[in-house]
Parts: sequence; C-alpha cells; structure tokens
Amino acid sequence: MTSLARSERAALCDLFEAVGPDAPTLCGPWTTRDLAAHLVVRESRPDAAAGIVVGPLAGWTRRVQDTAAGDDWTTLVDRVRNGPPRWSPIRLGRLDEAVNSIEFFVHHEDVRRAATGWQPRPLDADTSRQLWRIIGQRARLYFRHSPVGVVLRTPDGRRLVLGRPESQITLVGDPGELTLYMHGRTSHSLVELQGDPHAVEAFEATDLSV
Repeated sequence: MTSLARSERAALCDLFEAVGPDAPTLCGPWTTRDLAAHLVVRESRPDAAAGIVVGPLAGWTRRVQDTAAGDDWTTLVDRVRNGPPRWSPIRLGRLDEAVNSIEFFVHHEDVRRAATGWQPRPLDADTSRQLWRIIGQRARLYFRHSPVGVVLRTPDGRRLVLGRPESQITLVGDPGELTLYMHGRTSHSLVELQGDPHAVEAFEATDLSV
C-alpha cells in the first residue's frame, strides 16, 4: 500500500513548484507561500504550531509563520518536501500517516481547486480505499453537531450510516470528494445532498466545524 501522506506531500510540492509562491488557495486569503509556511511551522515548530488550534496563541503562530514565509521560495518548498526535523516522531510511518494523510490531501486540493477551470483528479483504487477508511474513523466526530442523521455513500455502493435513522440525509460522492466536504470545502467538492428538503436545509445551516 502506497503511503498517502508521502505521495500527497510530494504531489503538493510538485504543484507548488509549478504554480509559484503567489498562486491562490482555498485557505481564505492565503497564497501558496502562506500555505507552505503553515506546513513548515506545523511540523517544525511545535512551540508555535499550538496557535493553529488554540486561539490565544494564534498571534504568535502568525508571526512565526510570517517569518517562515520570508524564505526563498525554493527553500520553503524544499522544507515542506523534506518533512519534519529528524527528531520529530512524525517521521515515523504510522504517525506520519495518521497526522499527515488528510492534511496533505486536502491542502493539495486547496491549491488545485483554487485555479480557474479546475477539474477533479481521478484517484486510484488504493488512495480511494485509504480515504474511505479514514472517513470511517473520523466521520462521527465531524458530523457530531448535525441536526439530522447522515449517510455517506459512494457511487460504487460503499455506505456509512451516522445516527438519527428517523431523519436522514445522504451525502453522495467519491471518497476524495466526501473528504473535502467534511473538511469545509463544501463549495469546491462534488458531493450531492439527497433527502427531505427541510432536513437538507437544516443540515446546511449548521456549523459542523470541529
């Protein structure tokens, strides 16, 4: 089985090199330079990375990230490509997969899908299986605030049912598209919502952020 974390890291870095430091992303106002700096800080500065999830530390994280973004573009991309420092436990295969598979898959698509005229990329069967496995592990967390039951279904028939069987909506899409939807890229994912219109409306009006 191919390492999803390593393959998506390499593909994102190749794309960074192709589009340059000033390309848009789906991460708000961030350019590719900002995104690359975020990834470097996340892996190499645990003292500053806490601000990614802890609000009071966000200013410190932003300052460290701005400093990282000042690197030469080639150097910055190389830092992302080479991964965390040698002392970091994230270099271990299992932990790398757990921490980085979705991170790099989603951010790869953040760059791809911010471009005009983007098209979904076909995913090989191994990547699709890995994403579906991760969806199964995390979906209850991501949809825990949903006011209605959620069924995730792929076009080839894979199915995951999450709570409230008396009132359900179904999200239909390939595992990659469902992954992006779960991570807030709702307007840039090819997911179809099926079900009672009132249930769909209630679901779409709810903040599902983790």
